Amino acid sequence: MLSVTLTPEDIRNFLKQLSVAIELDQSSVDALPPERFSIEYDDDMWRAWRREHRLHIEKLLCTADAIPPVMLWRLTGVAIGYEPALVGNTLLELFAEVAAGGCEDLATAETFFGVLIKQMSGQAKRSSRRGSARTSMLQWLPTTDPLRIAQDPECGYAWSLQ
Repeated sequence: MLSVTLTPEDIRNFLKQLSVAIELDQSSVDALPPERFSIEYDDDMWRAWRREHRLHIEKLLCTADAIPPVMLWRLTGVAIGYEPALVGNTLLELFAEVAAGGCEDLATAETFFGVLIKQMSGQAKRSSRRGSARTSMLQWLPTTDPLRIAQDPECGYAWSLQ
């Protein structure tokens, strides 16, 4: 039996928290002294990367109420059935597709999360349920460096965010 089914409000909360985390990540990076960065670091590129993600999140927020109940039920199954890190990796790949190429078929919350559900269906489920779907969903991406930019070798500032 699934936990309480996710609601459009849960989806909006997740997206809002992600957008704020991306904004705070940019603020944290802006506060770092220049010597913390690799000489290959491209500030404009990473700033644009964060901006594109936040713009797409705004589009998803505007359409979250249109997610049908059956899809919310399936997304609940993803949230409680798969390791949060695995869902987070897939989620980041979807966001990257949009940010890099403007993938228009992922422009609404329904299509975006529908693709997430489809991609997760081929993954191995976790063996035991831990917590609610809401709690699990909030673990999909970290609040510090949610886009994992600091992990890119050209950045060089990852050690300073620890």
